[in-house]
Parts: sequence; C-alpha cells; structure tokens
Amino acid sequence: MTERARAVVIGGGVTGCSVAYHLAKAGWADVLLLDKGELTSGATGHAAGLVTMFNPSPTMMRFRRYSIELYRELGVFETVGSLRFASSAEQLKELQRGVSRAHGIGLDVELVSPSDAIALMPAASPESLFGAVWVPGDGFLDPHMATHALAAAARALGARIVTGSRVTGIELGASREVKGVITQDDRVECEVVVDAAGMWAPRVAAMAGAFVPSTPVDHQHVALRAVPGSELPQDMPCFRDPDNLVYGKTEHGGILFGGYEGNPKARWIDGAPWEHGSRSLPPDQDRFEPLMRGAIRRFPFLEGAEVIKLVCHPDAMTPDANPLLGPMPGVRGLFVAAGLSLNGFGGAGGIGKAIADWVTSGETELDLTAYRAWRFGRVHRDPVFAAEQAREAYRYYYLLRYPLDQEAWGRPKRVSALHSRLQELGCVFGAKNGWERAEFFDPGRPWRRAGAEQRAFGWRRPPWFDRLREEHAAFRDRGGIIDLSSFGKIDVRGPGALALLERVCDNRIDRPPGQVVYAQFLNDRGGIVADVTVTRLADDGFRVTTGSATVDADLGWMRMHVRDDDPVSLREVSEDQAVIGLWGPSARDVLEGVSEDDVSNEAFPYLTAQDVYVGDAPVLAQRVSWVGELGWELWVEPAWAVHVWDRLIEAGQPHGLEPCGYRVLDGLRLERGNRSFGTDLTAADTPDEAGLGFCVDPSKEFVGREAVLGARRAGPSTRLRTLLVGGDAYLPAYGGEAVHADGRVVGRLRSCAYGFTVRGNVALAYLPPAFETGARLEVEVFGELVPAQVADDVLVDPEGKRVRS
Repeated sequence: MTERARAVVIGGGVTGCSVAYHLAKAGWADVLLLDKGELTSGATGHAAGLVTMFNPSPTMMRFRRYSIELYRELGVFETVGSLRFASSAEQLKELQRGVSRAHGIGLDVELVSPSDAIALMPAASPESLFGAVWVPGDGFLDPHMATHALAAAARALGARIVTGSRVTGIELGASREVKGVITQDDRVECEVVVDAAGMWAPRVAAMAGAFVPSTPVDHQHVALRAVPGSELPQDMPCFRDPDNLVYGKTEHGGILFGGYEGNPKARWIDGAPWEHGSRSLPPDQDRFEPLMRGAIRRFPFLEGAEVIKLVCHPDAMTPDANPLLGPMPGVRGLFVAAGLSLNGFGGAGGIGKAIADWVTSGETELDLTAYRAWRFGRVHRDPVFAAEQAREAYRYYYLLRYPLDQEAWGRPKRVSALHSRLQELGCVFGAKNGWERAEFFDPGRPWRRAGAEQRAFGWRRPPWFDRLREEHAAFRDRGGIIDLSSFGKIDVRGPGALALLERVCDNRIDRPPGQVVYAQFLNDRGGIVADVTVTRLADDGFRVTTGSATVDADLGWMRMHVRDDDPVSLREVSEDQAVIGLWGPSARDVLEGVSEDDVSNEAFPYLTAQDVYVGDAPVLAQRVSWVGELGWELWVEPAWAVHVWDRLIEAGQPHGLEPCGYRVLDGLRLERGNRSFGTDLTAADTPDEAGLGFCVDPSKEFVGREAVLGARRAGPSTRLRTLLVGGDAYLPAYGGEAVHADGRVVGRLRSCAYGFTVRGNVALAYLPPAFETGARLEVEVFGELVPAQVADDVLVDPEGKRVRS
C-alpha cells in the first residue's frame, strides 16, 4: 500500500513533534510523523524536564526563549525561575561572562549575591556560594505531557502521527532527490524527509547515503524522597550547580537531580540498536556517587534522603556538543534535526521552528552556522574518534572549560608532515578538526599537547603572554614561519567549475590563472556562510582555501548549489598538500635565499600564485598574508615539506626568522582589520555590514545578490567596527561581552585579542552607524564596565603598503 505525504518526520520525541507542529503551522497540513515505538519512547521519555534560557550560545539562548514561550502557550510549563550557582570564584566569573553575553542579545537575566540566592532558595546551603544567575522566566515541564501536547497541536493543524511503524529505507530519485520512505508496513511517497530520530538519526541518515555523527552517551539522574520535615515547596526554583556538576528541581516534596560525569560512558558507537526504546539501562551507582556528593554539598539535608530510583539512559552527543540541523548536501529534500546534545526540551521549540522555516522558505531567521548538520567530514567517520570527542563534550557540559582550553581526548588524530620539526622546536600543540597545530612555541622545553591549561591560571593573563609578544614582533618586524597545513582545501574542477564558483561567491572568480580571489559564500538573505580564498590553477581548475574547522561545511554548501547539468567535481584535498606561511618584512629576502625564481614585487604581485622551486622542491607560492605583512603561503607535497621547512629555517637565521603558532594570529589580524569567520562573520551579517563590501561584484549573478543590493538601497543598520578596550594591560575579554553606550546595550564583542603593536586590547563589534571613530563606549567584562573607544578600521598600515611591497 502506498500513502502520500508532503513531508515525513521520522521520530516521535519532542524534537520530531515540534518539527511536525511547526510545519503544519506553516501551512504544510499534509505532514506525517512516524515513530518505531510510541511517542517519547527514546531519550525524550527520560528527560528531567528542566528548561532554562541561559546558555553560552546566543542562538541556543534564542531557541530556548522561544521554546519556553511555546510551552507556555500550550499550557504545559511551570514558571518557577532558576538559579545557576557559582560554587567557586572562577565559576562566578564565568557566570559574569554569561550574563554579559545574555545582555548582548537582550535576555532578562540577573547576577545575584549569595544572600539573595539563599533568599530565593532557602533549602540551599550558603557554604562555598559566591553568587548565582537568576532567570525568573525559567521553569520545568512534564516531558510526556509536553510532547503529547505538541503532538496534539500538530494533529489539530492537520498533521498525522503513526506509531509502531519503523522506517526501513529512504527512496531517492535519479537526481538523488527524496521520493519517499519505506516502512515495515508500506511505502509513503513524499518530497521532504526530516530525520528527527534522536540517537538513531545516524542510521536513518545512512539510508539516504548521508553522514551525521552522534554518539549515545549515558546520562543518569535520581529521584530522592523528601527527608521528613525537609519537604521542598513545589514552586521552588530549578537549580544548576556547575562546580558540583548537578542540576535539579523539586518533585513531590523531594528532589530530582542529575549531573554530568567526569568519565562518561559511550555505547553503541557504530549505531544504536533499533530494538532499544524507552527502557532504561542498568544504572552505575559508583559513577553517580561523585554527583551525589556534589548535590549533598549544596543541599546537606539530602544526605539522609531515600533514593526512589536511579535512572540511566543514553543521550545523543555530537563531537562538539552542538545539534545537527538543516538540509543534507547531495540528498535534495532530506533534513536533519538530531544530535541535540542535552538541548532537548530547551532547544526543541526553536529547533522545530527553524527546521520548518528551512523546509518551507529555504532560510532560517537565526544564524545556525555552528549547527549545520553537514559540518563534519571524514575525520569523524571514525566512530572511535567521534565517540571520544562526544564523551569529552559531555564531560565539559558543566565542568568549566575556559575559552583558551583545547580538546584533549582522541589525540593525536591528524598530524602534518612537519610535526616532528615542530616537536623539536618545543611546540605547544592545539587541535582543530582532528589536526595537531602549533599554538605557540616554548623554546628550550619539550613539546606538549595543550589541553585544559587555563585551569592553572584561570582568568588572569596567560603565562605564554610574553612568548606571544615575541612571535608577534617576529611577524611585524622580521619574519615568522608557521605550519598552515591544517588549512581546509577543496579542489573544484571540470567545465562547470567556474559557473559553480561564480554562483556561490560574491566576488568575481573569472580571472586569469594564477589569480587569488578573496570572497564570501552568501545565503539568500545575503548573510555570510563562508569566508574563503579561491585560486585559479587552470581554465577549469580552482582551489578553495578555507578554515580547518569549516572545510566540510563549505564543501557541503557548494554541493548543495551544484546543478544537475553542472559538469564539475568537488574533492576535499586537505591532507594532499602541506602549507608553510612565510610572513614578515624579511620574507622576500628569506625566499630569495632558497629560490632562483624571481619573487620581486614586479614579477610576483600581491594576490597571485606561481610555481617556484624552494631548494629542489616544486612549490606553489601564493602571495597572501593573514597578518598584513609581506609574505607567501607555500604549498608543497607532504614528501617535500621537511625539505622546504629546513631550507627556509636555515636561510632565515640571519634575518631573525622565528617559528610561530596560531595563538598570536588573532592580535595581528585584528590590528589589520581582518575578519574571522564564525565570530566576526556569520549568517546574520552581510558583507557591507562586515566591511567587506569591496568583495561584492554586483555586475554578476550570485546567491544572495538581490538581498545585498536591497540592503544597500535601504542603507546600513549596523557596521562592524574596531574598538580599543581598556588600557595597555591585558584584558580577559574573549568575545560575546555586551557593549554599552549611554546606559543601554548597543552590541556585543565578536573578537578580542591583545595587539602588541598598538599596545592594547583590540576588539570587533557590530554597532549602529551613528557610532563613528572616536565614540566613547563601555564593555561589560566580568560585571565591570570597562572604557572603550571606536577606532579606525585598520590600526596598523591602513594603506596596506607593507603587504603589497
């Protein structure tokens, strides 16, 4: 028997029901939701039901705010407020940072004193209490009631829900478009499939040849019966105590609490079994014991409480603890809303609306760049590596992870051909998308892998600050050499290569071979979804260079814009080429010392690429510099990389050439006004707002062109400006802090780093156009308002003479 639906949603948890409801609300009445069991028979049925708006991510904060509004409309939400305790001075500062970020997007939260926190929650102990974040609009819900209420609302709008029907296949057409789904009972024709299958989502996606990584990680919570005489009021606020790794709420006069283990258990890393459903797993009291002790520290009367039940159930965690959302490249009509990573009920309302927007209009209201379902690539196809990253993400869900900390688990995964040379020089390695990369160098000391190192010095100036000063001076005054092999690299070849790149890039790509073009990918609303350089290698051959963490997302974006008649091939080649950055005033002298090719300014202009020899090695040299100084990126086959590195190091000794790492680059590029994707450039920002209007070529057609031109006609409502914040001392601002003017919030910092040339803290922030150079502002840093001033866009070499010399 064949049925028909316009869209099929797979998964009857809170996320799937929210997607079905929002699709129906958007006018897609012919929506069918399928679940292999009953509604809430996955992780949804085991949720504790706490919902808070407060979150480090501005997008997730907005999702959660919308979710709470939706649950209130459905009549399933209990508004009791919530307290997020700081049980240490370091956590208090983290809460202060979070409050500043919340203020930056207009969220109503308040940092309260220890005495005020106890007044709001008398059952808590005042011991080791430094303060708390109070969110009056937070509360809790019953997971089953809330999910069924969403399902009922979806049915009322015309959606159908069928339980006890497992999907066994997704049918695709000749152009890899969704044609239908196969269930254990019948076939359903459809044009859209939304994979909201929770921990089974990777297996469902694989039915269509798509890949999304998430790993089930055990999560435990316990219900405790009230100690006689210590019954808790039903309207007691929910609580979270990150230092003690626990959260909870009152329940029947007792308390329900759960938490986040330091050494969590992953299971079914090659795919959750279909037969697993609503049943819980055997709990592990030994693993839960540290969490019990943490709860007792905050609520001492719990020591005598009776355990009603300890529940263990896995939850889907992604390698970066962000959800998997959006369309899947290469499968037209397949969308994912899964990998919620403990953002289930908090995120579900906003996520359902975002997916419905994506399905019905092709765009979303919020910036979902960090959540794109296709952002992971081949390195995460190793299920062991993906599971290790998911476990680490779970470990730090509450445990304080400082902004300068690095991932530590699952390393090393990918190393460049120069890894041993960096080790010999005392490199401190960080990690990005599985790559081991130089953070900075500690000469005379053994190399090491950076991890949770900021835990040792907290929010103070980092101990490597003076080393960064030296590396900064090398790039500015002499010469620096850096291993850039982790660059994301995509080869675009074939007769249709140029047409595809012209379509996705705002800048003109049709230039002679050997030209390097800086460009952005835009969405239909003109928002920036990628920041790349494109090198034309031949008439029908191009290389797109992007960040190591964004290469899979950018590759997916291009695949989504390949037309059926485009004769083009796309291939990620990140590991095929080592890349060495040679930047600084002496870069040409060093390169001339190892190459017989003419690298003069006349023969080798800025933003061009040429084949040269370094020693005996063939090298593609690109005259590009991220730090705003004279220099080249030297692309070489890995087998020749050590040869090239050694020759450059030897030739650079008379010029003071210094090996440098990635950590110093932020200060250098901010002094030069260079923007970074993901912080300064997002899907919520247009090229004109970002100060990148010079990249836009309005004479050609490209995705987002009409939106960009329409915004130009309307005039700018915001503009990315450079700020000098505080004095000449290091300021621990990391991005997201609220910017104030005349007693009101006017923006938030995007990037911030210390600029050693200008001897001050340099930041970028989007501000209303009225704030011109010289305007006085304040930035909220750890609860204090620090003076700031709008500065020129470019602080060092504004005319760009050095990079073009």
